[in-house]
Amino acid sequence: MAEIGITVSHVVEQPEPGQANADEATLLGVQRGALVTRIRRTYYSDDSRPVETADIVIPAATCEIVYEVPVSN
Repeated sequence: MAEIGITVSHVVEQPEPGQANADEATLLGVQRGALVTRIRRTYYSDDSRPVETADIVIPAATCEIVYEVPVSN
């Protein structure tokens, strides 16, 4: 984004549990209906405009999701 003059100031992720649909199951190598976590990630510019999104699907049985959040004093 910096290459095109956009400064990303923050990212919002929205995790949601679900079951793999047929396409997701094929791509992930799991059975249809297997538990997954869907994450909708949105990147925001320093003027609060959404500038990029990503939809991520993670198989719940084989992956662990860990967040590290810095705390300012």
